[in-house]
Amino acid sequence: MPRIFRILPEEGIVHILTRGNNRQKVFRDSLDYKTYLDLLKAYKEEHRFLLYHYCLMLNHVHLVIEITSKTDLPRFMKQINLAYLYHYKKRYSYCGHLWQGRYKSLLISKDEYLITCGRYIELNPVKARIVNDPKDYKWSSYNVYAYGKKDGIVDYNPLYTDLGKTELKRRRDYREQIKNVMEKINLDVRFLGSEEFVARMEKKFKVKNLKGARGRPKRLNK
Repeated sequence: MPRIFRILPEEGIVHILTRGNNRQKVFRDSLDYKTYLDLLKAYKEEHRFLLYHYCLMLNHVHLVIEITSKTDLPRFMKQINLAYLYHYKKRYSYCGHLWQGRYKSLLISKDEYLITCGRYIELNPVKARIVNDPKDYKWSSYNVYAYGKKDGIVDYNPLYTDLGKTELKRRRDYREQIKNVMEKINLDVRFLGSEEFVARMEKKFKVKNLKGARGRPKRLNK
């Protein structure tokens, strides 16, 4: 089967998903999670991108980042995957592939879809039944927005400031949005945004979106 054409914009916001090979666990304990976050922080500074949301799950990683013309996204992903693989092999005497092929990237419009995508990935531990409340999961960006946790990695999503005039109101509204709404996003696409955004990206990159995810994300009550 031929590889799907990957969108590599010079700048923009992308949701990155990378999985363990055959969906195997890539994180076994707290040290593994912390090691990945340390690597993420180091490469973030080197490649000059903004990290808006993240969620490290047992067998996969979600990142929502804004890249610039100075960001080499393929190189960044190669570096962090290889560096973490070295840690994993050394610690567990592991042999073989750790990551499943190429990472997946989805281009997101800088509007309501951006914060929707952030909430979506931060709800992964709840949907996976690891925790009942996203605040109880240590390895995501949720507590940065919902409770003001400082982790030295996250850059505030630019749409976050629209939630309220004060930090306390923004945090409260963020918690309420997570609590009251679960949003389903079609990740089998190249572009996530309004019809106008998708049409503009299709024209720019001369490629069609996959499985047509135009319009607003579907909302499902918990």
